[in-house]
Amino acid sequence: MRIAAAQLSCVPGDVGANAARAAELAASARERGAELVVFPEFTLTGYELEALAADPGLWTAADDPRLDPLRSAGIAGAVNVALPAADGGRPFIATLVYGADGALLTTYAKQHLYQQEHDAFRAGSDDGRFELGGIRFSLGVCYDNHFPELTGRAAADGCRVHLASTLYGSGDGIGERARIYPGIARDHGLYVVLANHVGPAGRWTGCGRSAVWAPGGALLAEAGPAEEGVVTAEVPAEGPARSTA
Repeated sequence: MRIAAAQLSCVPGDVGANAARAAELAASARERGAELVVFPEFTLTGYELEALAADPGLWTAADDPRLDPLRSAGIAGAVNVALPAADGGRPFIATLVYGADGALLTTYAKQHLYQQEHDAFRAGSDDGRFELGGIRFSLGVCYDNHFPELTGRAAADGCRVHLASTLYGSGDGIGERARIYPGIARDHGLYVVLANHVGPAGRWTGCGRSAVWAPGGALLAEAGPAEEGVVTAEVPAEGPARSTA
């Protein structure tokens, strides 16, 4: 299976515009032969915590019609949103995974909230898993991936690929990104697919470099630090990795 990592510069608080741009990137990934595309943290709003805390209209349920352009892109996708809670309280930071037919495959809520996220969101409690094309996947959202037990459980549960929706900035985030994700691939024997922001993202500037690593930590594909786009790599159901341009 060829998998794509997408990076984009989000329009702050504009769910419709960001969904449309994500759909364009999904179509680009599909044209390059990808069957699954992964997007950054808070794909539909940007990392705008104050706006998300103040305006529930920016929260996005799994059946929100504003997601229709992405659901109808003809490719499976993992998109991270502010997800309303069933009890009407604080939302989750959650990744929704859709199949190529637009059907919801799974929902994963971020378990490890970062600093100021505690003020506006609640943490999830369950690990994220799904299967597609004979491959078992796990999910993590940004700071989640700094906790080895999360990806360790994924490997123990038979997952082959770990999908990470993130925001790493152009300061310390560059080094964190370069250390954490090949380390997951090396330490847990997983393929790792990272989708990151480029451009302004709340108080940060995304450092891009969305990428795919093979088990052992070898880099298979990597985007640049500033431009929007997708990178792809082929992940076999079993056996050695093959990189793609």
